[in-house]
Amino acid sequence: MNDDRIIELEIKTAYQEDLLQTLNKIVSQQQQQIDRLEATCRLLNERIKSLSAEGGAAENIEEVPPHY
Repeated sequence: MNDDRIIELEIKTAYQEDLLQTLNKIVSQQQQQIDRLEATCRLLNERIKSLSAEGGAAENIEEVPPHY
C-alpha cells in the first residue's frame, strides 16, 4: 500500500511539473507580446506628437464633430 501511494505522488508531481512548464511558456509568450504592444504604443505616441508638432494634424485630432 505504501508503494502505491508513493507512485501516486510521483505521478501527481510529474503532472504538476508539466503544467508548470506549460504555464511558464505561456507567461513568457504573453510577456513578449506585451513588450511588442508597448513598443507599438510608444511608436504611435511619438508619431502623434510629431504630427501635432507640424500643426496640420492637431486641428484634425481636436476637431469637434458637427451635431445634427
